[in-house]
Amino acid sequence: MSSSRSEKFLTLAALDYEGKSTAELKDLCRKFVEQGMHGLCFSPYLEGQKPGDQISEDQIRRRMEIIKPYTKWIRSFSCTEGNEAIPRIAREYGIKTMVGAWLGDDPDINRTEVENLLELAQEGYVDIAAVGNEVLLRGDLTEDELLDFIHMVKEAIPDVPVGYVDAYYEFADHPRIADACDVILANCYPFWEGCDLDYSILYMKDMYQKAIRAGNGKKVIISETGWPSQGTNLEGAYPSLENSLKYFMSTQKWAQEDDIEIFYFSSFDEGWKVGAEGDVGAYWGLWDMHEETKF
Repeated sequence: MSSSRSEKFLTLAALDYEGKSTAELKDLCRKFVEQGMHGLCFSPYLEGQKPGDQISEDQIRRRMEIIKPYTKWIRSFSCTEGNEAIPRIAREYGIKTMVGAWLGDDPDINRTEVENLLELAQEGYVDIAAVGNEVLLRGDLTEDELLDFIHMVKEAIPDVPVGYVDAYYEFADHPRIADACDVILANCYPFWEGCDLDYSILYMKDMYQKAIRAGNGKKVIISETGWPSQGTNLEGAYPSLENSLKYFMSTQKWAQEDDIEIFYFSSFDEGWKVGAEGDVGAYWGLWDMHEETKF
């Protein structure tokens, strides 16, 4: 193996960080962040807030100011409860937008989400429209119900790429959904599959290839990936500040080398997520809940 190939393998296996102190890892990570990244999942909720609460433009602007120097794109998850301001404010800062309509099991909320997504797109604030997030994984809608929403959005905004976000394997399991999407938006989390950090990037590459095969040549964007900085381990996947920094850096290096578009999860820690994900849920951000950097 040539030395350059050897170094690349070591980077993908996250072994080149061995022996580095936490301070050295933070220093390295800061350099990666300052180089800039393709995309960040935007976390608007402050401590004590949760989905269902109204979020203000002030808090969106404050957090947008923090991440603006480091990302070309942001991804939002909803078009109600104040989230509909995120793409408008992002545009003021010159940041591109993947805008999500959050679909669940409430038909009235679903209708409002989609109407607001279409309004934002028609006003020119949507670069990619994401119709639903892990709806099939949760079982909130049937495949046919989800397809109806995707087709409705595609017809209404033919000039905007339309996709659906779910775990990478759902697209292979639901080929009609993959066929309906302009772009495949795949969530890839080695952590949630109990993967050891040392093999996590190699594992994510395999997830990505499965999404590419399911997409039959369509563009695949990794719409979420990340590693928690605290919490309980899941099999061989251990949360820690050091592991989260290593995972972020290895992910960014792979994205640069192979020209992969990734939306990193997430920008800020959000405490409300412990309800769905256990103690690790609150610790996925590059910044903590007080908006201080972890790097």
